[in-house]
Amino acid sequence: MIMMEFLVDFRVNVPTGTPESEVKDREKAEAFATAKLADEGHLVRLWRRTVTSGDRPIVGLFRAESETALDSMIGALPLYEWLDVSVTPLESHANDPADATIPRRPEPRTSTSLPDPRLTKVYRLEATLGQPLDIGDIPGGHRRIVPLTGGTFTGPKINGQLLAGASADWQIGLPDGTTLGDIRYTLQTDAGDLLYVRSRGVRHGPAEVFARLGRGEKVDASEYTFRTSTQIETAAPDLEWLNKGVFISVGGRRDGAVIYETYLVG
Repeated sequence: MIMMEFLVDFRVNVPTGTPESEVKDREKAEAFATAKLADEGHLVRLWRRTVTSGDRPIVGLFRAESETALDSMIGALPLYEWLDVSVTPLESHANDPADATIPRRPEPRTSTSLPDPRLTKVYRLEATLGQPLDIGDIPGGHRRIVPLTGGTFTGPKINGQLLAGASADWQIGLPDGTTLGDIRYTLQTDAGDLLYVRSRGVRHGPAEVFARLGRGEKVDASEYTFRTSTQIETAAPDLEWLNKGVFISVGGRRDGAVIYETYLVG
């Protein structure tokens, strides 16, 4: 739905002799009505001029499908009979930086609109790596099994350690240097609960970046892509929410170690 934007200047003129109780009742109802317009995405901002210019000291930025629709919204306000209103339709300017710098209130959702995903960090795992077991070339690529020999994880709700002997990356290397990961590891929380984690992902980037990693040099994780989709299983009643979650992980390599930051997709 395309929404137009309008600059609305107005002044409230309370008729002489109006009982104070009526004024308070209308102001209370007005506050409720404007809050509803804000929730619906029609009222974006509201200002009071620090220096009064002209007869209308209050300025609002509104969104509506048309000026007629805006007139209907304003006409339904409890203070409408007391308002002196001026409406100016707005158009975006070619040099308008608002889209890049100013958070926008989302447009009202329709029945076909979907919510934007949100990411919430669950934990950061720093794991040490053992000597890889090189299986060799198979039809899908070059198979290696890389043990995860230990490590710790920390998060807002759960902390603990990685269990060696039940954790490894069954990875496949492709001719172009891309690595496909099948990462399975077991975590134990500080409370003693066990988590089985399985991630499938991909690591790719420039050949010279991975050559530096292979030499044990420090390489910033932003220089390559290392992402996984992750599933977590647990029998702990207090952590049942992990079984129902959809997770993604961002990975990074270090000399003899790997880091995974895992996020819940909401």
